Parts: sequence; C-alpha cells; structure tokens
Amino acid sequence: MSNSTGSNRPVVASAREALDKFKMEAAQQVGVNLKQGYNGDLTSREAGSVGGQMVKHICPVRTVVINRANRNVDKHIIPITYQYSLVL
Repeated sequence: MSNSTGSNRPVVASAREALDKFKMEAAQQVGVNLKQGYNGDLTSREAGSVGGQMVKHICPVRTVVINRANRNVDKHIIPITYQYSLVL
C-alpha cells in the first residue's frame, strides 16, 4: 500500500528540494548542462543519461561470486557469478 496521492508530487514536502539537488549532481556527473526550471532543450539522450545516472545510485547492481565444485571433474572449482540489484 502506498502513501502516494496519485500525482507526481512527493509525499514529503522537503523531498522536492532533495530530488532536485540529486538530479543536478547526476547531471554534472554525466556532463549535461541542466539548469533550474524548464529544460525542454535537452535531447532525449541527455535527459536519459541523467535519469540513468540517478537510477545507478538508487538501485546499484551487486555482484556475488560463488565457487562450487565441478560435477564432471574431480577437484575442479567453477566460479559462478550472480548479479542482482536491490529495489526498495
């Protein structure tokens, strides 16, 4: 069950400022010139790179390597790599 009001407004009033600051930091990291207010002059690629950078920080990909015995060859170890991301 969500606290969302069904609109694009944050539930916590101070969250808008934090999200704007986070967006500006992500834009700076990928080299996009983002300004306060309207940014309709951005290309889809630029806007997508900012959003992608934000998602990388919110939902980082984790990698785990587990070594297990090979079932076909005695005393041989095979590394198995799992990648996952935590979404809250």
